[in-house]
Amino acid sequence: MLTLPTALRAAFKEPFGPVYTEAEALLADASSEESTAPLVAVGDVVTFYLRRAGRPPDVAVIDGKTKREAVSDEIRRAVETGRLVEVTNDPGTISRALVAALRDALDADEPTTILVEGEEDLATLPAVLAAPLGSTVVYGQPDEGMVRLTVDEAAKTEMRDLLARFDGDTAAVLAPIEA
Repeated sequence: MLTLPTALRAAFKEPFGPVYTEAEALLADASSEESTAPLVAVGDVVTFYLRRAGRPPDVAVIDGKTKREAVSDEIRRAVETGRLVEVTNDPGTISRALVAALRDALDADEPTTILVEGEEDLATLPAVLAAPLGSTVVYGQPDEGMVRLTVDEAAKTEMRDLLARFDGDTAAVLAPIEA
């Protein structure tokens, strides 16, 4: 398990990409890139809006919460669909189980929802590393909107560099991705 050190929390205040308030605009920009590449959503509300806009993510990582509060029944019902995989990932951490579930979900032939017992807030980092080049990873930026990250070598390097600063055995946790 990797744990986010307190000193590194500030690195997550600014978004890693452009912020959108409308899923349709985000999807239009994402589709102008590599339209066959996977779409990964991290967060219940992001997943809900992408599905409502007509583009369910290939992989969704949810935890039943938004801003530490339970999501509405409407959002919960809308996002807990398709192939469902459950993992445990404590707040402020990235578990081996989460990383392995991301890798398996990206390899699956059907859309997959990863339901996290704990917290999915940091799942963006391993999602970028696990996703193939050209993929889109979308996550929520509290009180601002949805952040779109295009998976390219620069994004993978940035996420790998951040993860290397976490407490724990980075190589062991990322082994399912690096394999």
